[in-house]
Amino acid sequence: MEVTSIVIFGIKILEPAASITDLIVSAVCFYAYIKLKKLNRSDKAFIYFNYFFLTMGIATFLGGVIGHAFLYAFSFAWKLPGWIMSMISIALLERASIKHSKKFLHPVVEKSYAVVNIIELTIVMTITFITLDFFFVEIHSGFGLLAVILPVQLYIYIKTKNNGSKLFLIGIGFAILSAIVFKNQISLHKWFDHIALSHLIMSGGIYVFYKATYFIKSK
Repeated sequence: MEVTSIVIFGIKILEPAASITDLIVSAVCFYAYIKLKKLNRSDKAFIYFNYFFLTMGIATFLGGVIGHAFLYAFSFAWKLPGWIMSMISIALLERASIKHSKKFLHPVVEKSYAVVNIIELTIVMTITFITLDFFFVEIHSGFGLLAVILPVQLYIYIKTKNNGSKLFLIGIGFAILSAIVFKNQISLHKWFDHIALSHLIMSGGIYVFYKATYFIKSK
């Protein structure tokens, strides 16, 4: 795949569309974090959800600036901070969903999810450090969204018709679409490739997650 670049005021910027759309995702995340933080809520699920936005905002900012725009000034290993932060953010989203569902799940199931959440994150982070392969970041995201968050939020929605869970399911739909675009390299143009398009779809999903968080309640 051809790597696009532009030069602005003598500064070279690689993959400008991917960089800009990563920063758009970051901006949506930081907007969500700031707005939700002002609500000053102390319930655990809400706190975990809000830290998801903060960490994902940091991850996508690092991805846009270091992982794409100025990677030529760093070694490939400098992609790791953004990747690791994104894995932590998905783990927080898993943890938030577990806390949100606590009163509806059997205690053994709830505790099992919590333990698997930590073990899976530790294993995948270790493998990613060793291999420097983004594939394992994708595996972690897919596992978190499809094996933990999707069934938990679907179960809550079936039990309660909670609008937050409904919106989270819609947000997961955005995430799945984003992954399909990325994996199949569906591009609109060489200057707006599959990475940029998947980022744009992802930003929509993040915004839906943000709206969903208003309906989340837990102890």
